[in-house]
Amino acid sequence: MADDEGKTPSFSENLAAAAKQSGLGRLKPGETLSIRALLGAVGGIRGIAESVVPGIAFLVLYLTTHDLLLSVLIPIAVALVFIVARAGARSSMTSAIAGAVLLVIAAVLTLVTGRAVSNFIPGMIINAVSLVVLLVSLIARWPFIGIVVGLLFGDAAGWRGDPAKRRILTLATWLWTLLFAIRLVLEVPLYLTNDIAVLGIVRLVTSVPLYALFLWATWLLVRGVYAGDAVEDDSPTDPDSV
Repeated sequence: MADDEGKTPSFSENLAAAAKQSGLGRLKPGETLSIRALLGAVGGIRGIAESVVPGIAFLVLYLTTHDLLLSVLIPIAVALVFIVARAGARSSMTSAIAGAVLLVIAAVLTLVTGRAVSNFIPGMIINAVSLVVLLVSLIARWPFIGIVVGLLFGDAAGWRGDPAKRRILTLATWLWTLLFAIRLVLEVPLYLTNDIAVLGIVRLVTSVPLYALFLWATWLLVRGVYAGDAVEDDSPTDPDSV
């Protein structure tokens, strides 16, 4: 019998693993959504801090000192502290490292251009790319949220043959398309007018708070078509146990 210990995970297995690490992957349609569960889905207190503290640090430092170098270096230092803290706790450092890399890219752009507003460019690019990916998935009739949810529930392509699931997952994908569109519609004009203060506030409001709201709405949509599956999977198979 072949030894599977050294077997390289397939592409679909890697996608499924990535899906389980997403915010939606931490929510179970068969369960009642609590504030604690939603908090955990957006990364918990530590994850939220890692997302917003560097941004707040940049905004406060620049508005009070107008020192570009200081304003971009302190947030990077804060991100490194978060990484060290995760390493000490032996928890996953993927999101913290990704956040630090984005901060470094933003810092380089800011210092090279000499404009504080350039610090927001990476975030806008990510939003634009995400928007395009979601729209392409909708045009291709493979709505992205459907792919993610399908991987989470071992229903990689089966949901496409279920009209109710396909309709709801398409709607959920449109919902996330709206999220990224809202961010761009609000941020791009502020970027063009060089309004650092308002742009920084908008970025903070449309990051974790708006993300959590859309995650909750997606959970409500998905629960309606997958809760029944969850109940069936959890039902006892031994007649004597009921």
